[in-house]
Amino acid sequence: MTMEQESTPSDVPGGDCTPTRMAAPPPPDPQFVLRGTQSAVHALHFCGGAQGQGHPLLLSGSLSGLVHIWSLQTRRAVATLDGHEGQCVTWLQTLPQGHQLLSQGRDLKLCLWDLGEGRNAVVDSVRLESIGFCRGSVLARGHQHWTLAVPGRGSDEVQILEMPSKTSVCTLKPEADAKPGMPMCLELWQANSSPRPLLLAGYEDGSVALWDVSERKVCSRIACHTEPVMALDFDSQKARGVSGSAEKALAVWSLDEQQALQALRTQELTNPGIADVKIRPDRKILATAGWDHRIRVFHWWTMKPLAVLAFHSATVHCVAFATDGLLAAGSRDQRISVWSLYPRT
Repeated sequence: MTMEQESTPSDVPGGDCTPTRMAAPPPPDPQFVLRGTQSAVHALHFCGGAQGQGHPLLLSGSLSGLVHIWSLQTRRAVATLDGHEGQCVTWLQTLPQGHQLLSQGRDLKLCLWDLGEGRNAVVDSVRLESIGFCRGSVLARGHQHWTLAVPGRGSDEVQILEMPSKTSVCTLKPEADAKPGMPMCLELWQANSSPRPLLLAGYEDGSVALWDVSERKVCSRIACHTEPVMALDFDSQKARGVSGSAEKALAVWSLDEQQALQALRTQELTNPGIADVKIRPDRKILATAGWDHRIRVFHWWTMKPLAVLAFHSATVHCVAFATDGLLAAGSRDQRISVWSLYPRT
């Protein structure tokens, strides 16, 4: 196992920026590794979870269609959910109630699970119209209701549903003269100043668009990449986002008060291919999942490279942060690595 270092101690988020001659220590090994999925790991999500008696849980979705619920205390799977008929699980998200889980699979189905009090049951499902790799997105609208964005029936469409009623709110279809191709990644969010839901969508042509869901219109679109946008994340407090694609660069962009997207910078990478990107909840660092088997960690504000974690032996498909800062990565090598990096202050 090799570890590569791309920082000095002064690069630690919030640390002293005074130059130092001291050699930087190498990145740590994973805190622990979870094995037992028996197929490639394509989705990860941390949650509090009733089954862990209040302790955080890690959920993983695999190529074989199974969802594993992992205890971070025993480092073992405490439950296995089988709801996608052997088809790859691409997205996992818990709902505000805490004991409900959404899982999206390549079987054209989105399952709603009840995990309360030891239950592991599918209580509802949504039939999806698109078999693509685009993951859904959810926005809480109070404690019992949420808005769901998923790929639509048309190849370039996004469907918006009100849940749990499954009422169709609208279909977001690009304007006639725009040819962005398929939506590849979605993020619903809400500005503090407005109750209106907004949607950021990364497209096949490399563009990122901001949709006003209520008006069903594109507020702004920006060309970020020359290849399809594979993943994006957005920091609503800083009004800044980051996206990755099949090319050798991350794009950082911002949103101004007129809801116009603006390119800020490009962060060059050593190797092409970003499968996932996540900003840590404290907005200090971000992590990427690479086709080159690497997890890369950057300072979120400066985009300074902090570490390259070379643990996995195959493509890293997904990364996730816990609220306490713990980082998990899932790979085609059937392993999940869990890291404690730059602890939150």
